Amino acid sequence: MNVIGARTLLGKEVRRFLRVPGQTVLQPLISTALYFIVFGYTLGGRQAAIEGVPYVQYIVPGLVFLGVANNSFLNSSSSFFIAKIQGTVTDLLVAPLGPGELLFGFVAGAMTRGLLVGLLTWAVALFFTGAHLVHVLGTVVFLLLCAYVFAVLGLLAGVWADKFEQINLFPTFLMLPLTFLGGVFYSVRHLPEPFRTVSLFNPVVHMVEGLRAGMLGLEEQSPLGLGLLLGLAVGATTLTWRLLRTGYKLKS
Repeated sequence: MNVIGARTLLGKEVRRFLRVPGQTVLQPLISTALYFIVFGYTLGGRQAAIEGVPYVQYIVPGLVFLGVANNSFLNSSSSFFIAKIQGTVTDLLVAPLGPGELLFGFVAGAMTRGLLVGLLTWAVALFFTGAHLVHVLGTVVFLLLCAYVFAVLGLLAGVWADKFEQINLFPTFLMLPLTFLGGVFYSVRHLPEPFRTVSLFNPVVHMVEGLRAGMLGLEEQSPLGLGLLLGLAVGATTLTWRLLRTGYKLKS
């Protein structure tokens, strides 16, 4: 492991998104505030409390998840894809950086942005709902897991894509449906069968419920759900590492 090279790549990735804070940090926070106003107060006044928790508080973990997932994915996918189309990925390939160092640098940089936006999203939630953090360790574990999975998936998309349109396929046709069907704004436990059972195969459901259990103390995370998330993380990591190792779509 080239520690210096991996650390340098991580620093480059962090500096890259910090150069445009209005786009990478401020914009997601504005979207979060609008979610609170529209869903939390406009609809929340008509929505009864869910499991004894006011609706505006119930949606906080889901909104934190959205900030972490979207920004982790966008950072790694856009950064690597831009390096490909600009030709600067060649500099990374000739540098003493193996697939492990590339994976670490891009994924850790994307996780940093995702976790930063997630924490700032929670800070915005404090203004609207007050502080709610029941299980600190559980919350941290699921925040890291969410950020890691979507950062790796973003890097995988960046390696695979040849055009910007292909990058957009993932958030539009995969992430968006899974997110809105993943219990961000409602509880999947209230869905009728067979939709409730089908939803258990949606990894987003387990990510949101894991954060909800950690932040609000609701809904214990099942071993099946945690195993599904860990399996997704391992599978995505293995596939991405192999593509980087073989130079898939990177070497002419």
